[in-house]
Amino acid sequence: MSTTSGVTSTVGADVLSAVNTRQTTNTSSAMEDTKNQFLTMLTTQLKNQDPMNPMDNAQMTTQLAQINMVDGINQVNANLLSILDNFQMGEMTQAAAMVGRAVLVQGSGLQLADGMSVGGFELTSPADNVTASIFDANGRQVATVNLGEADVGSHVFLWDGMTDSGDVAADGDYTVKLSAVQAGAQVDITGLQLGTVTNVIRNGNSADLQVGQLGIFKMSDIRQILS
Repeated sequence: MSTTSGVTSTVGADVLSAVNTRQTTNTSSAMEDTKNQFLTMLTTQLKNQDPMNPMDNAQMTTQLAQINMVDGINQVNANLLSILDNFQMGEMTQAAAMVGRAVLVQGSGLQLADGMSVGGFELTSPADNVTASIFDANGRQVATVNLGEADVGSHVFLWDGMTDSGDVAADGDYTVKLSAVQAGAQVDITGLQLGTVTNVIRNGNSADLQVGQLGIFKMSDIRQILS
């Protein structure tokens, strides 16, 4: 079994190497063809010029400068494409490492399991008091959690499942509404929801993350990585 795997890996590496070599060769060949076409045209022009009125040095220098400029542009484009490919590969590798990780993304859901629930929020300005109001699937408020003061940025909070009446809430899905105040004035606050990254999706030139049933998010949408 290990021998077969080794042979397969070697063949795969050879194929990839051949493809990469072919792509590099094709790019180089196209650039060489452009040069050769220009030199052929210039040689033909020199052969057929009027001996009494030959091409002056300024014209020849200008044409040589033009082909050098085109060559330089082609090299810059090739370098930029290589940098872009490396960036995209790095982003895919970074995204792949997120699979299975618990993250916080924008949302208002809260899941209670075994008497414990994790949620979050994000502030663009500090607050001296943050409050989480928790509602069940029927829209009935079951608990109020005072989270105290918080600075700018994303934060995690825990709910132990205790209701305002002192009972233990049943495991399941809940909704949280957050409010924040600073010196009595309302402060903008965004709710964050816990989810697990289950898949990486290539979307054009970027990599998106499937966060369970919460949906598809960009890497920049991840507010915190919890595990």
